[in-house]
Order: sequence, then structure tokens, then C-alpha cells
Amino acid sequence: MLKLNNDILYLIFNELQDDKKALYSYLTVNKTWCETIVPILWRNPWNWKRLKGRKLLLNVIISHLSDESRNNLKIQEIDFLINHYQKPLFNYIRFCRYLNLSSLNRIISSTIDNNIDKSTFWKEILNLFINENTRLTHLYVPYQFDHQIHLISGAKLCFSELEFLSCCTCNGDGVLIGLAEICNSVKELELVIGNDNNNHEITKLIKTTKRLFGIRFLANGNSMNDESFCKILEESLIIHANSIRYFKMTKQPATKIISSFVNLNRLELNAIGLKNMTTCLDNLSLPFLQVLKARCIPINVLASLIKNTSGYLIEIKIDYASHDEINNRNIIQAIYKKCPKLKYLKLLIRNSNILELENLLINCQCLSRLYIIINNGNYFESDLLNWDYLFEIITKSSPISLFDFKFCFYKAPKLESLKLFLDNWKNRHSMSLKTIHDSFLDSDMDWNNEHQNLIEKYKAQGIIRNYTHVNFWKIFINSN
Repeated sequence: MLKLNNDILYLIFNELQDDKKALYSYLTVNKTWCETIVPILWRNPWNWKRLKGRKLLLNVIISHLSDESRNNLKIQEIDFLINHYQKPLFNYIRFCRYLNLSSLNRIISSTIDNNIDKSTFWKEILNLFINENTRLTHLYVPYQFDHQIHLISGAKLCFSELEFLSCCTCNGDGVLIGLAEICNSVKELELVIGNDNNNHEITKLIKTTKRLFGIRFLANGNSMNDESFCKILEESLIIHANSIRYFKMTKQPATKIISSFVNLNRLELNAIGLKNMTTCLDNLSLPFLQVLKARCIPINVLASLIKNTSGYLIEIKIDYASHDEINNRNIIQAIYKKCPKLKYLKLLIRNSNILELENLLINCQCLSRLYIIINNGNYFESDLLNWDYLFEIITKSSPISLFDFKFCFYKAPKLESLKLFLDNWKNRHSMSLKTIHDSFLDSDMDWNNEHQNLIEKYKAQGIIRNYTHVNFWKIFINSN
């Protein structure tokens, strides 16, 4: 019974793996909870953004070093973090399944003086993570990484269960050939493609993997990639064409490789900064597609793609795509005619096509999450939106499954319109609501305390389950 309880606890806490704040608060409940949560927290410990957190993580890592290793570091004058050495309560590194050498490189670079030779330090740290007692499932190798990790004792066993590999096509032969030797179990491959000095040895890694399910081609720098290299790289995927289910691309394609992925069910395309990515999408037919995420892809191309699916799409997310009224109507029609199982939709809606939105709500009865963009940087057009009509259609025609709403706008709805919307939502599932103000203003003048007080009133009544309001440009500026 005790083991069953531990298993149940693990399943519960595992569902909360992305809520680190909650997991940290549960650590002190009792020993059993602590022993269950620690492996979950340390599965992927690399997402520290602040320097203080990075130093703390490095300190914990160093605390696992043997006396001999610590003495070697002291000889190299790397002793500022190990003067107050204390053996950790757990062998945290044994719980790691992700080894992010890119993050580790940033941590080391921001913590250790540049005048110090870091080669000995790297050797000691890599030996902690790569040995016959650890089993890594995710590996991230940074640009110009020159440590031949395949030569470390126990590497083959350590990487025997590797599922995900991220590396740069500019890395040297020693790294790429070594990875090809030990990473044949990889199911998902992320390649950061450089502008020059690309290494053709990366194609050997692609060919030695037993069965690839996912590919990510990410552009490095200004995306002016070596076209001849990219063509060879894309063509090397042909042997995995039937098995690939997930494809993401943020670079200019050199071939029509996507059309070879006949069993693809997830497609992500980002054409920001690219003049033309439509060549690879012309007359594209992906009958089993379930998830489509597109950024800066022409809306007519996306409408055509959706028309060539077979009714399996459950998620559509479209950002930064210009919509005139006709193209906006066409893609809405394509969605409600071809996507009866749709659960999530993010799309710009023009005022003239609110009636088409009603048809979508009626035909997509599985829809549970709706993200409506009211404008796309066209602030004058947003003034024409009829919020009352939009809210009326949503409350009248939404399927019973729909409860999660996000509205991105420049001009906020009037208080009376919002109140009528929430009044009409009574006796339905409690709503999750997020408003995103797409404004350069220092303060959200349109979305003021009266709006906030109104929201709190409906939260108290249970009509709104949870609510968030953000200013898009404040988030954008703070993140850069």
C-alpha cells in the first residue's frame, strides 16, 4: 500500500512539473513528499534566467565532486565556489534526464573568470553527468562546442536512452561524428543551421538514427543559410519520411521536403524575417495533420493547406499574418468546413466576418479554447469592431465545451459591452479569461480600474474562474 501511495503521489506531482512554485512549497510537507518531488524538479534543472539562480545551481553541481576532483580544480584556481563544501542530501545529478550544455556553458561563462582555463573544470563537470550511472533522454550541444563527449567513460550507456538531441550544424567533426556513434536512439532532432562553415557530417547522424519522429530546423543569425548545404540536409531526411510526425522550420526551405512527410501530424512554421517560405507549401497535402502553428505565413497559403487536411486538426495557431476581409473569410470557412474536431484556435477576426465566426462556433463543437486577435497592428481598423455583436455571437453560438477565452485588442470594449457579455454567460461553464492590450501606452487607459472591478464581481459570482490582463508591449520590451 505504501508503494501504491508513492506511485500515486508521483503521478500527481508529475502533473505539476511545470508549476515549480507549487512543487517547492510541497517539499517540506514530509520526507515521502520530498523524496518524490526532488527527482521531478531535477529532471530538467536548467531553466534559470537570473545570475543568482545560475550560481546556486553551479554550486550544487560542484558539491557532487569528489575530493580528488575538487583538489584538481583548486590547482586551477577554481575554488571560489567550493571553499564551503557540503555534501548534498540527495545525489541530484542522478535524477537529471536533460543535459543542457548550452545553459551550462552560459552558467560557467557568467560565473568563472575568463582568464581562467576552463578545460579542466569542463572535464570534471562532464564526468559528473556522463557516466554509466546516469541515463539522459535530452541533450543540448551548443555552437562551437569542442568536447568529445563520446570518449567519456560510460557515454554509450549514458546516452543509450537518448530521445532528443539539439546541436549546431557548424560543430566540428569530432563532436558530430562522436554523436553519430552514440545517439542512434534519438527520436527528435533539433538542428541550428549556421550561415556558413556547416559540417556535412551532420547527415551521417541523421542516417544513423533508427527512427526519427520529429525534426526542427532552426535558423541561426540572419537566416541567410548555405542553400546547397540545406538542400543536402533536407534530402537526407527522405529515409525517415514515413516515420516523421513533427516538423518545425524557421529557415528558408531549399526543397519541398515537407510534402514527403505523408504521416505528419504536427507542423510549425515561422517565417519572420524571411521573404518567401511559401514554395514548400504550394499544393501541400497533409491528410493526418492535427496541429498547425504558423507565424508570418500568407493566410491564403494556410487556407489552402487546411483544405487539404482530412478533419483531424485539433489545434490551429496563426500569428502575424495579414488578413484582408476576403482572405479572413476564406480561412474561417476552411476551418469550419474541414476541422470538426478543433479544440484550440488562435486567429484574427475582422468585424465583417463575425457572422462567419458564428458558423465556426456552430460547426466546431469540440472547441474549448479560443484566442481572438481583434487587430494586427491596424489600429484604425480596430475602432470599427462591434464588440456587442461579437459578444452576442459568442454567448449565443459557442459550443458547451468552450470556456477559455483570450482577446487581444488595441481598443478595449466598453464597460457596458463587457458587462452584457458576462451577464449572458451565466449558467454556462465557468470562464477562463485573459485580455491582452496591444498598446504602446505606459498605462492601459482603456482597460482601467472599472473594468478590473467588474471582473472581480463576476469572479465572486463564479462566472469567471480565473482572469489575467497583460500589456503586450510591456511584456515584449521587458523580455528584450
